[in-house]
Amino acid sequence: MNAFTRLVAVCFALAALLPLISNRYTLFIGDAMLVQIILAIGLNLLVGYAGLLAFMNGALFGVGAYALAVLHDGQHWPYWLALPVSGVVAMVIGVAIALPALRLSGLYLALATVAFAQFALWAFTHWDRVTGGPSGLKVTPTDFYPFPVSSETGQFYLSLLVAAAIFWLTRNLLRSRIGRAFVAIRESETAAEAMAIDVTRTKTLAYALAALYAGIAGGLFAPLLGLVVPESFDLFQVVFQFAMVVVGGMGSLAGSVLGAALMVWLQEGLRAFKDLQEIAFGGLILLTVLFLPGGVAGLLRARFGWREPLHRPTQRHQPHASA
Repeated sequence: MNAFTRLVAVCFALAALLPLISNRYTLFIGDAMLVQIILAIGLNLLVGYAGLLAFMNGALFGVGAYALAVLHDGQHWPYWLALPVSGVVAMVIGVAIALPALRLSGLYLALATVAFAQFALWAFTHWDRVTGGPSGLKVTPTDFYPFPVSSETGQFYLSLLVAAAIFWLTRNLLRSRIGRAFVAIRESETAAEAMAIDVTRTKTLAYALAALYAGIAGGLFAPLLGLVVPESFDLFQVVFQFAMVVVGGMGSLAGSVLGAALMVWLQEGLRAFKDLQEIAFGGLILLTVLFLPGGVAGLLRARFGWREPLHRPTQRHQPHASA
């Protein structure tokens, strides 16, 4: 276990103490941060490790949230069952979109996934019978009986458990043949095929994992606000998620955690200036690409010398990431 992994493990352990020492607002921010960590890990798998420039994670995040609301409040499924099923629903839709998109690469892939994101937003807004239209769907607080905790505290601990499990599973995945296959495809599809890597299957797996993580994050996000509305999954969500990955560090599991934590706190700091948030996050992405291409994780690696397996090179002239 490297230094960063030990540090993350300590942070997750310390986070378990947050409900004991914080107010409801701080607990809400901590819960939102854990949800965004899950999203950032999934998006980094897809974009940073597999090199697939796709912009549909924000829409799949919404699919997971709406699926949870429909199953839990509309069909009265228990939350423990509705949550994993919402992740599976997002994964199925993500793979269904990915299969035809595998024929595309680079800018064309990005445009195709942006089109899907816009279509999903249109469906969230106008499919009134299922999504509730612009008014959205209410989500009742989760009952954690027989555990003697409030809904907010129980939701925080559940998010913490899921985020820690996803971090650990993804860390092990990246150390396996699958993780090395992701990086091989990112660097050169031709070379990956020469090494007997099934490029289509590996890309599909990257899409499936990213979609599954996004759907689970959406299922955790829905009861956090108590309301699922289309505005929560517009193009700003795409910008916000890419800011987490780029600022934290592309192709870096450490960067996923750092970027999510930093962006959530920055968003809260800019809460009073909502009209400027898109400009601020877009500018932050641009500045990071120009002056800190390895993100915060790359800066820490250079400063403290800790090692991270399969991280993306931090040099300005990186190998072209084929999609």
